[in-house]
Amino acid sequence: MRRELEPLFTPWKIGNVEVKNRIVMTSMGGTDLLGWMENNHFDKAGAEFILQVAENNVGLVLPGCQPVYNPMFGQWLHQNKRMYRDLAAWMPEFHKTGAKLFVQLTAGFGRSFSVSPMMEALYTNPVLRTLSKPFMDLDMICASASASPNRWSDKVPSRALTAQEIQRFVYSFAQSAKLLQEAGVDGVEVHAVHEGYLLDQFTLPYVNRRQDEYGGSLENRYRFATQIVQAIKRECGDDFPVSLRYSVVSKTKGMRQGALPGEDYVEVGRDMAESEKAARLLQDAGYDMLNCDNGTYDAWYWAHPPIYMPENCNLEDVEHIKEFVDIPVVAAGRLVPEVAAEAIAEGKLDGAGFARQFLADSEWVTKLTEGRDEDIRPCILCHNGCFNLCHYEGVPNDQDLSDSLHMARCALNAQTMQTDKHHIKRADRPKKVAVVGGGVGGMEAALVLKERGHDPVIYEASGALGGTLIQASAESYKGKLRDLLAWYRHQVEKAQIPVHLNERVTDLDALMADEVIVATGSTPILLPVPGAEKMVEACEFLDGAPVGERVVVVGGGLTGCEIAYELHLQGKRPIIVEMKNDLVAQKGVCLANSSYLREYFALHQVPVYLNATLKEVFDGEVVVEQDGRSVAIPCDSVISSVGYRPAPLKGPKRSRKRVRYVGDCAGVGNLRTVVWGAWDEAMKV
Repeated sequence: MRRELEPLFTPWKIGNVEVKNRIVMTSMGGTDLLGWMENNHFDKAGAEFILQVAENNVGLVLPGCQPVYNPMFGQWLHQNKRMYRDLAAWMPEFHKTGAKLFVQLTAGFGRSFSVSPMMEALYTNPVLRTLSKPFMDLDMICASASASPNRWSDKVPSRALTAQEIQRFVYSFAQSAKLLQEAGVDGVEVHAVHEGYLLDQFTLPYVNRRQDEYGGSLENRYRFATQIVQAIKRECGDDFPVSLRYSVVSKTKGMRQGALPGEDYVEVGRDMAESEKAARLLQDAGYDMLNCDNGTYDAWYWAHPPIYMPENCNLEDVEHIKEFVDIPVVAAGRLVPEVAAEAIAEGKLDGAGFARQFLADSEWVTKLTEGRDEDIRPCILCHNGCFNLCHYEGVPNDQDLSDSLHMARCALNAQTMQTDKHHIKRADRPKKVAVVGGGVGGMEAALVLKERGHDPVIYEASGALGGTLIQASAESYKGKLRDLLAWYRHQVEKAQIPVHLNERVTDLDALMADEVIVATGSTPILLPVPGAEKMVEACEFLDGAPVGERVVVVGGGLTGCEIAYELHLQGKRPIIVEMKNDLVAQKGVCLANSSYLREYFALHQVPVYLNATLKEVFDGEVVVEQDGRSVAIPCDSVISSVGYRPAPLKGPKRSRKRVRYVGDCAGVGNLRTVVWGAWDEAMKV
């Protein structure tokens, strides 16, 4: 292990509980031990993942948050005694790893609950609203500190919780914590005065307008959170540690309005001056640790940083708040291990929190200690598999139901939280398999085939492995994607998979193989407008094609917006033209990612033409039609980013070989569809 990392692997204490090292896996919805958005039960899939993480040198593990009031079916967490007995039977196996386990308990989501179109239909139809109440009581699930708009939908507003309902939550926290203590759990974490969840909504002035003992003064607004820890301590004793998930600063300008890094703004939530007082108040109430980052659901990119956010984005604020408390403080948010280790060595931090990196590679801490950094599959902060709650103009949470019910999967690691579907099964009869295309789909398929015992060979038409990941990782802020590209190339080399570069396959039947996997990707769509030949295609730009100062980007989807973002970072003047009514109006892109880009363009006054259709490209300008009128936009260059279509290499109709298609050549998607699809096909060989 590198010397600079050693401070991460020193023991520390939370209350009377000693933790073997400073690495903390912070909680992620879906990695739950007692069920997620379903009937409460001991969850074997969650336990399998948690155990795998614990076996790989993590000090403290925090499973996914457990609502004390289950959004589905309205169960109180303390009522199902059997699952605690199942948990107790499993805890000795967990403790063999030497790790400690704190189960995170949450009061719920309040106005941040991710309302979907189906939920809107249930709520707005009086009959359906009544019929659905026993299994989804949206009136209760979305209740907040005060009547407020939902973060995702204007059709399902939040009402104010009553004082009596608040006490039911407090009671369930205490009873659930006691059952967890009796099951052998090392502590609990209260979720959360953090991220704009329900408990946090009580603390935030822009949400809480109550006139009773839970509103107004700082002490009143934090009363719900302090009553919870006091009730737990009464039930479990002072020696049972209680951590608090805590947002140091809200970074919020208003309802559905975040504040970007470096932005000059007026804080409507918790500012640093209040946080200094609140942190001491919460410590004095009985909390034994603060597990910190920043943000709310209105400024979601702080708590769920996309790749556009700076590394260690919350660390400075967390280091500051540590000066005001005597209890341990953990930081999370794009932490770089070396930077966290330095902060711990200097006494500015007690624990280093990581989350999604564990989904990408549950063994990454072990690999770090063994000096195998090149074998760590990196998290690229895409949220495609783990938390793809997406939102755009006129649409609530546009997320597939399967994703809502099965979070904490990983776009890059098909096995994470779905080993029932994706697991290595050795081949009964090894085959020689030709993989045509050396992009992500081809490399992933080849790696799975090799692990299964087959003999894959990759044929790549260009001079390097990577496919469009080469272009996708070219932008200045895409370091994590460049790490992923390096990881794939290293894994292919390490697996000793033969690679034929600069070899374009035209005849699948001529390949010396038993089966063929085609992973030839896609080709760009070119708009049939006059002057189209004057445009630079997106991948050409990412490959280095020069552009002028004023650049029109045609297409305001994720790729187009990321190109416009890169152009602005370069000091150029991008202009976005999008035919839909919002930017990044596409499924699968997490709101944390898309809201950053939208708010960045708004802050920096990047011109955006929505509901606009490109009509013609001239030297020095483009003409678009917007709302029935023709608009000329002066520019120096035009970049086309309007999408792609599959480009499969077809085999002969009566081929002697079985041909399978993976990646974008089978259907244009994202890295998740490519990786998971490659697994699906490679497992069929």
